[in-house]
Amino acid sequence: MATNTTSREFCSSVLWDYQLSWNTTHPDLTPCFQKTVCQMTPCAFLWLLLPFRCLDIYWNKKKKISVSKIFILKLLGLFVLLTCVVIKLLYNLSKATHPDIYPVDIMSSFVLFLTMLLVMIFLHIERKGGIASSGILVAFWLLLLIGYSLMIKSHVKSVIEENKAENVFNNIIFYITYAFIVIEFLLSCLLDEGKTPESVPSNVCPEERASFLSNISFWWVTPLLVKGYRKSLEFKDLWTLNSYLTSKEIVVYFNKYWQEESKKHVKTHNEEHLLKNNTDDIKVVGGKKSSLVKCLLRAFGDKILLAIFFKLIHDILLFVSPMLLKLLIQFISKRSAFTWQGFLYASLLLISATLQSIVLHQYFHNCLVVGMKLRTTITSAVYCKSLTLSNSARKTSTVGEIVNLMSIDAQKFQDLMTYVNTIWSGPLQIMIALYFLWLTLGPSIFVGVGILVFFIGMNMFILNAKSVLQMKQMKLKDSRIKMMNEILNGIKVLKLYAWENSFKEQIMKIRNDEMRILRKQAYLNAFTTLTWSCAPVFVSLFTFVVYVLSDEKNILDAEKAFVALSLFHILRFPLMMLPNTISNLIAANVSVKRVTEFLNKDELDLKSVEHSLTDSDSHSVIIENGSFKWDKEEPCILKNIHFKVTQGTLVAVVGVVGSGKSSLISAILGEMEKCSGKVNVQSNVAYVAQQAWIQNDTLQNNILFGKQYHQSFYTKIINSCALHTDLKILPAGDQTEIGEKGINLSGGQKQRVSLARAVYQEADVYLLDDPLSAVDSHVGKHLFEKVIGPNGILSNKTRILVTHNINYLEHMDMIIVMKDGQISERGTFQELLGHKGEFSEFLQNYLTEQKQTGNEASEEQETDDDIHSSLEEIVPEVRRRWHGQEDGKMGSPVMSLKSENAFELAEKDQSTPKDKLIEKEATMTGNVKLSVFLAYAKFVGAKFMLVTLVTFFMVGALNIYSNIWLSEWSNDALLIPQNGTIDTSQRDLRLSVYGVLGISQSIAVVIADLLLFVGCLRAAGFLHENILSNVLFSPMAFFDQTPVGRLLNRFGKDVEVLDFRLVENIESCIMCLLRIVSVPIVIILNTPIFIVVCIPLFILYFIVQRVYIATSRQLKRLESVNRSPIFSHFGETVSGATSIRAFNKQNDFIKESEKRVDDYNITYYPSLVINRWLAFRTGFMSDLIVFFSAVFSVTNRDSLTPGSVGLAITYALSITQTLNWFVRMTSEFETNIVAVERIKEYSEIPTEGPYEIKNNKPAPEWPEKGEVVFSNYATRYRENMDLVIKDISCRILPTEKVGIVGRTGAGKSSLTLSLFRIIEAAEGSIIIDDVNVSKIGLYDLRSKLTIIPQDPVLFSGSLRMNLDPFDYYADRQLWEALEHSHLNEFVKSQPKGLLHECAEGGENLSLGQRQLVCLARALLRKSKILILDEATAAVDMETDALIQETIRSEFKDSTIITIAHRLNTIMDYSKIIVMDKGRICEFDSPAVLLQNKDSLFYSLAKAADLVTEQ
Repeated sequence: MATNTTSREFCSSVLWDYQLSWNTTHPDLTPCFQKTVCQMTPCAFLWLLLPFRCLDIYWNKKKKISVSKIFILKLLGLFVLLTCVVIKLLYNLSKATHPDIYPVDIMSSFVLFLTMLLVMIFLHIERKGGIASSGILVAFWLLLLIGYSLMIKSHVKSVIEENKAENVFNNIIFYITYAFIVIEFLLSCLLDEGKTPESVPSNVCPEERASFLSNISFWWVTPLLVKGYRKSLEFKDLWTLNSYLTSKEIVVYFNKYWQEESKKHVKTHNEEHLLKNNTDDIKVVGGKKSSLVKCLLRAFGDKILLAIFFKLIHDILLFVSPMLLKLLIQFISKRSAFTWQGFLYASLLLISATLQSIVLHQYFHNCLVVGMKLRTTITSAVYCKSLTLSNSARKTSTVGEIVNLMSIDAQKFQDLMTYVNTIWSGPLQIMIALYFLWLTLGPSIFVGVGILVFFIGMNMFILNAKSVLQMKQMKLKDSRIKMMNEILNGIKVLKLYAWENSFKEQIMKIRNDEMRILRKQAYLNAFTTLTWSCAPVFVSLFTFVVYVLSDEKNILDAEKAFVALSLFHILRFPLMMLPNTISNLIAANVSVKRVTEFLNKDELDLKSVEHSLTDSDSHSVIIENGSFKWDKEEPCILKNIHFKVTQGTLVAVVGVVGSGKSSLISAILGEMEKCSGKVNVQSNVAYVAQQAWIQNDTLQNNILFGKQYHQSFYTKIINSCALHTDLKILPAGDQTEIGEKGINLSGGQKQRVSLARAVYQEADVYLLDDPLSAVDSHVGKHLFEKVIGPNGILSNKTRILVTHNINYLEHMDMIIVMKDGQISERGTFQELLGHKGEFSEFLQNYLTEQKQTGNEASEEQETDDDIHSSLEEIVPEVRRRWHGQEDGKMGSPVMSLKSENAFELAEKDQSTPKDKLIEKEATMTGNVKLSVFLAYAKFVGAKFMLVTLVTFFMVGALNIYSNIWLSEWSNDALLIPQNGTIDTSQRDLRLSVYGVLGISQSIAVVIADLLLFVGCLRAAGFLHENILSNVLFSPMAFFDQTPVGRLLNRFGKDVEVLDFRLVENIESCIMCLLRIVSVPIVIILNTPIFIVVCIPLFILYFIVQRVYIATSRQLKRLESVNRSPIFSHFGETVSGATSIRAFNKQNDFIKESEKRVDDYNITYYPSLVINRWLAFRTGFMSDLIVFFSAVFSVTNRDSLTPGSVGLAITYALSITQTLNWFVRMTSEFETNIVAVERIKEYSEIPTEGPYEIKNNKPAPEWPEKGEVVFSNYATRYRENMDLVIKDISCRILPTEKVGIVGRTGAGKSSLTLSLFRIIEAAEGSIIIDDVNVSKIGLYDLRSKLTIIPQDPVLFSGSLRMNLDPFDYYADRQLWEALEHSHLNEFVKSQPKGLLHECAEGGENLSLGQRQLVCLARALLRKSKILILDEATAAVDMETDALIQETIRSEFKDSTIITIAHRLNTIMDYSKIIVMDKGRICEFDSPAVLLQNKDSLFYSLAKAADLVTEQ
C-alpha cells in the first residue's frame, strides 16, 4: 500500500496494473509506466553505452566524414524534437502546481531534453570519428520508437474520451515527436558517407562502408553471392582485405608482445644462470619458454572479450523460448485466456529468436575473424622463425614438419576459436537448464544430473584415449609428409634407380599405421556419438520415470513434458560440444606446444659477426683466433682460424673434400656457432652457394633479386656471366619463368644465374663457394676472366673463392689452404710453392695424375717427363694450362668465332613465348561432377552406403515416433479423473515404450556411425593409394610443371579432408536432412494450414541454398588453390635461407610470404562472411516456422491438445540451427568433396609406360654385353615442344668408354635421360643388346642401368637404406662398395656405421661425400652400362681422381657413357660424342678428333688448354 502511495505521489498512477494491462480484452499501460519505462529506458540505454562507444571511436579513429544532406536532415529532425521536448518541459514547469502535473512529467521531459542534446553532440563525435552508420543510435531510436508506439493507444483514447485543451496540446506534441522519432530512426538506418563520397574501386570490401542494419544482417555480402551464382568466381572478383585483416597489421601486434616476452625470458634465463654460478646450495630450474598463448591473448584479447559478451547475451536469450513455450502451452490449456495473449507469446517468440540470431552471428563473426588472425599470426611467426633458425635447430625441424606447423597446427588455432567459449558457456547453459528443470520437475532432475555427469566422465575418458591416438597420428602424418617432400624433391633419382616401389612401400607402411589409428579413432568417435545421442534420451527418460514414480500426484502433462524436452534439447548442444571442445583444446594444446617449442628454438647469433668495417678501412674481412662449429653440442670443426683479407683482393680457399672450405665461408656469413674469436666483415655481402639456389620466378627477377633494373649494367652482367646465348634459346628470353629449384635450367645455367645475381647486388665482399665447378671448363675460364679474376667486373671488390681448379690459383692475391678444419698454409701462389708444404704436395700429386691421363689420351699434348724432378716445374705447367704457349696474356675464354658459331644453338620456336613452365593450378568451376560423387561412393562401397542410409532412416523414424509417443503420454493427463489418480498400467506402458524407443534410437545411431566411419576410411585409403601410385609413376614432365608445394597440399590437406572432414560432413548432412523432413511433417499433422506457409518458406530456403552453395563451392576451390603458393614459397625460402640471409633480403621474403597469406585470406574471408549471411537468413526462416506454428496453434486452439501444440512448437524450435547446419554441411560436403576431385585429378594423369611387361621381359642377365645403338632417334621433353635431340644414330660397342661433350643446352643430358626413358622417343629407337628399350617395362630397363647423377640426392634415413632401399645386398657387399668409393673410413668413424642417420637431403654430409654415396650405389649394381652425368663436377680434383680411378678399375668390363665438364677426365676414353643443337656433330676417338684442328672437339680441348699449338 505504501508503495502504491509513493508511486501515486511521483506519478498519476501505479507503475503496473494487472487488471488494466493483462487481465482484459483490451490491454493498456499505466501513465506511470509510459512516462518512465517507455520514455526513460531508451535514454538510459544511450547514456550507459555512450562512454564505451566514445572510447572505441577514439582508439579506432578513421577519416573524418564531411557534412552531408543526411547529416543536415538528422540535425533538423533533432532540432524539431528538441523544440517539442523543450515546449513540453516548459509547459509542465508552468503548470507544476496543477493537480494533473506530477514530478514524473517534468523529470521525463528533462531526461528526454538532455538525451536529445547528447544525441546532437554524439552525431558530431561520430562524424569526426569517421562513423558512417551508428549502431548505438539505431538501437536507441528503435527502442524509443517502440516505447512511443506502446503509448499511442492511451493518447488516442484520451482524445476520444476526454476532449480537454491540455490533452489536445499533449497529443499534438506527442504525434509530432512520434513522427520525427520515426524519421530519425529511418535516417539513422541510412549510410552517411559524407557530402561527396570518394569513388571506391569495385573490389574494395564493402563491409566498412555498410550501414549498421546491413552489417548485422550481412546484407553487404549479397552482391558477391549474386555474382557467384551467375558466374564462377575468379580471384579478381573477390574483395581486397580490409586493412585490419592484412598480415602487415595483424602480425605487428603479436611481434610487439612476443619480443617483450622473449626479452623477459632471456632476462630471467640470465638471472637464473648467474644464480646457478654464484650459489652452490640453490638449485635453479631453468628452461622456461616464452609463452605463445600469453602473447596471443595480449594481441587479440579485446576481440575475444567482445565475443564473450555476445555469447553471454545469447546464452541468456536461449532460455527465453522454453519459458514462452511454457506460457503458450498454459494458454492452450486455459480456454478462458484472452486470444491476444497467445499472439503476444507468438510475437515474443519471433522477437527473442531474432535477437538471439543477431547476437549469435555477431559472436561467430568475431570469433572467426580472431581465428583467421591467429592462423595468419602463427603462419607468419613460423615463417620468420625459419629464416633465423640455428643449424642445430634446423636438424630437429624438417621442411615437412614446419609445413605442418604452418598448415595443420595454425588451422587448429583457427578452428578452436569457433567453440572455445563452450568451455565456460557449456557449464553455464547446463546450470541454467538444470535450474529451470528443477522448477519444472523438482528433485527428480538429480537422477538426470547423475546420468549427465556419468556421460561427461565417459566422454572425458574417450577424449583422453583420442588425444593419445591423435598425437600418434600427427607424428605419423609428419613422417609421411616429410618422406613425400623428399620423394618429390628427389623424384628424378627415384626414377633413374627404379626405386619407386621401394619408397611407395615405405609411404604405404606409414599410411597403414596411420589408418590403423584412424580406425581406432572411428570406434572412439562412435562411442562419443553414443554418449551425446544417448544422454538426452536417458536423462529425459530416467527423469520422467523418477518424477512419475516418486509420487502418484506427479502427473506428466504437456507443459512439464515439452518444456523439459526443450530444456533437454538445449542441454544437448553443450553436452555434445563440451567434450568436442575439450578434445579440440587438447589438440590445440598439442599444437600450442609444437608451435611454442619451434618459436623458442635456438636462433643464429646475429652478433657473432660484426659489420663495423667500412670503405675507409684497409680490410674487408677479419677473423681473429676463430673457432666454429655447426651444433652447440658438437666439438669445433674449424679451429684457430686467423686471417685478414685486404679490400679489393682475390683470395682462394683450397683443400681436400671435408677439409672445411665451405664451412669457412659459412663462418664468415655467420651461419656457424662461434666458439671463440672475433669475426668482422663489411656489411654489404654477396654469396654464391656451391649448389645454386634459384627461385620460381622469371630469370630476370632471379638476377635482380629485388634491386631496381638498370639496363646497361644488367646487359653487362648478362654478357659477363655468359648468359646471352641462353637468353636466345629460352622461350621468353629473360622473362622465361624458371621452375621450382631451377628445374628447367641445366646445372651450369643455374650456377651462372646465381653468379649474375650476386654481381648485380654490387656488394663489397663476394663469397664464392666453388661456383665454377658446375660449368664447362671454357665457360669457367670465361667467368673467371670476365667476372671473378683480376680483370673482371669484380676486380675492385673483395672476393673469397672456394675452388678445386688449380688453373686459377696463380692469379690469386692470397691462397688459404684448409686441412682438417684448420688453415694449414696461407700466402701467395709463389710463397706456398716455396714452402714445399701441403699445397705444393697437393699440386704435385694432382698434376701427376693429370699427366698420366693426358699421356693416355693424346700424344700431341706437350708433357714434361721430369715432372717429379723438382717442384719448380709446377709453375710453368700451371701457366701452360692457363695460357697459350705463344703469348703470356690470358687466352680468350670463349672459343674462336668459328667454334662459337658451331656451338650456338638454334633459337626455339617463338610462337608461344609466353608459355609458362609452371602451370597455374587448375581451379574447377561449376557443380562438382557427378562422377566425383560416384567415384567416392564406389570407394566407400555400395553395400556400406545402402546399409548406412537404411540405419540412419531408422534413427529418424524412431526419433519422430518417440516424440509422438511422449505427446500422447502427456495428453493422458487430460483424462485423469478429478481425484487425481492415474492408471498405473497405462503409465508403465508409456514409460516402457518410451524407454525402448530411446535405447533403440541410440543403438541405431552407433551402428550407422560405425558403418559410415569404416566406409569413409576405406575410401580414404583407396584414394591415397591411387594418387600415390599415379604420382610416383608420372612422367618427369609432370613434375617440371607442378610445384612440390601443390603436390604436398594434395597429400597433406586434401588427404586430411578425406580422413576426417568428409565423414563428419556426410553424417551431419544425413542427420540434418532427417530432422528437416520430420519437422514439417509433425507440424502439418497437427495444423494442416501450416502447409500454406511451409511451401513458400521452403522455396525461399531452396533459393538461398542454391545461391549460397554456388558461391561457397567456388570460394573453397579458390581457397585450396591459393593455399599451395604459401607452402611452395616457404619451401623455396628454407632451401635458400643462407643466401637470403647473406644478401640481407629477409624482409623482402617476409613481405612476399605475407602477400601470399593475404591472397589466401582474400579467398577465405568471403567464405567466412557468406556463412554468416546464410546462417542469418536460415535462422530467420526457422524463426518464422516457429512463429507461424505458434500463430496457427493460437488460432486453432479449440481443436488442439496441449500435447500436440507442445510437440509442434518443440519441433519447430529444434529446427532453428538445423536449417542453417544442413546448408552449411551440404555446402561443406560439396566443397570438401573437391578434395576427392583434386586427388582424383592427379590419380588420372597419364603415367609413364608400363612398369613391367610380363610377356616381354628381358632375360635376367640382360644386358650381357652393354652394346647401345641409337637409330634415327629424336625426343622432346613434352608434347607440343621442339625436339631437343634429333637424328641421333650411333653405335656404342660393348665395354667402350664414351664421353659426351658440348655447350650447355646442346642435348647432352637429354641423351642420357633417353636411355632411361625419362623422356620417351618421338622418332627412332634405342637398342641395348638387341632389345628395343621401348618394348620392355621401365623397371626392367632402369634397374639394369646405372647412373651417377650430377646432383647427388640422399633421403632421410639410414645410410644403408640410401644405398640399398630394397635390402637386396648383404652388409659385406655394402662395405666393399663403400671401400671402393673411399667412404669406408668415414662410415666406420660413425657410431652407428651403416645405420648412420642421413639428414633430410643428406645435409649432414658434404657435397663430395654425397657424390661418393652415389658412386657406392653404382658399385653395388655394377651393371653393364654406367652413365656419369657430370658426376664429378662438384668435387675437388683429388676426389675426382679417386672416382675416376675407381670407375676405371671396377667398371672395366662395362660400357661407360660420361657427360663431362672437365675434358681431361675423358681424354683416355674410347670415343667422344660432340653434340650441338641436339645433334651428334662428331663421333670418334679423342686422338682422331684432335688430329683435325677444325673439329669442334679440338676447339673445346684448346679452350681448356689440353692441347697446344705446334
